[in-house]
Amino acid sequence: MHDSPAARAAAVKARAEQLGFDLVGIASAEPFDADLERTLDWIKRGLHAEMGWLTPVRTCRACHPDELLTGARSIVVVGASYAGPDPQPADRRPRGRIARYARGADYHDVVKARLVDLAATVMDLGGEETRTRLFVDSSPLPERAAAVRAGLGFVGKNTNLLTARAGSWLLLGALLTDLALAPDPPVERDCGRCRLCLDACPTDAFPAPYVLDANRCISYLTIEHRGPIPRDLRAGIGDRVFGCDVCQDVCPWNRADRGPGWPEFAGGPDDARPFLSEILALDDEAFRARYRRTPLWRTKRRGLLRNAAVALGNTGSTDDLPALAAALHDSEPLVRSHAAWAIGQIGGPSAVTILSSSLADESDPNVCDEIRLALADLDGTHDQSPQA
Repeated sequence: MHDSPAARAAAVKARAEQLGFDLVGIASAEPFDADLERTLDWIKRGLHAEMGWLTPVRTCRACHPDELLTGARSIVVVGASYAGPDPQPADRRPRGRIARYARGADYHDVVKARLVDLAATVMDLGGEETRTRLFVDSSPLPERAAAVRAGLGFVGKNTNLLTARAGSWLLLGALLTDLALAPDPPVERDCGRCRLCLDACPTDAFPAPYVLDANRCISYLTIEHRGPIPRDLRAGIGDRVFGCDVCQDVCPWNRADRGPGWPEFAGGPDDARPFLSEILALDDEAFRARYRRTPLWRTKRRGLLRNAAVALGNTGSTDDLPALAAALHDSEPLVRSHAAWAIGQIGGPSAVTILSSSLADESDPNVCDEIRLALADLDGTHDQSPQA
């Protein structure tokens, strides 16, 4: 009954739909030569920022599926939608903004659990000698390129996968196998003259269509970047504390109502728009309890509090100075330095008092520099060294 690649492909797709995947397509496991060339050039230009794991060696291996699974013949690519409403709380206390995909459970766990079931189907079809390997954005495989080859959609100018069924509100997973499955044809579409995403980016992270400069990308800066956020980019971050959806929000492919995505990704209003002062008050135990099984775990406590301080500096008022003053005593210098910047952005006599007092007690040179710069911005005084 399933003795041909076409019949096996149909059975795999039927099972993927039963498992709830919104999209499923099949690609050949041939090398991704064009994607390899583009990615190597991107790395050579330094546009990958400080993501050190994106090495040429790893990239070459990722783009050769047969190096990931000996004898690989097919890639089953699935998509899980996280489309849904963007809540707008009525209260006026400053809140952060979390990217839509990260408001619920960790997608790595959710998608992989269903891929395990799909792999069982593939092995049933091929027999006990059939081998599979799963990928959910954590192992080397260009899932986006595989999705394009599998006919799920095309890459937009914002470098996201755009699909007819789910727009770009889509999380990808892939199953690599040595079982022969009939591949799907790619989609022949592009963005035409539209450049809404390029023009809307708050930090000008697109030097050209289809090219993302991670050094300026809010998603990179608030998630992957481990150090201080460059001062000239902090204002552009706005109220975002984890990720960014701006280039997706303005995309015409996301205008249609896609209906609800997977409920595991939805979260609630406080998951989408948490109070910034509450984030700044999280200690290690509270951070672990709230975010351990969510995507926000990746940025770690110090990164999330750093982001919250920046967001509060962009959106807060003098009412928020006590929360930021408390953050000036955090155990992490990264948090203290960005709290100092935020206090300087809010300004006022109380801000000067708080910063001056903290400078007298601060020992970390980077934090001291941030305090001095904040004071200089407030009153034009460049020599704010504590008196001996």
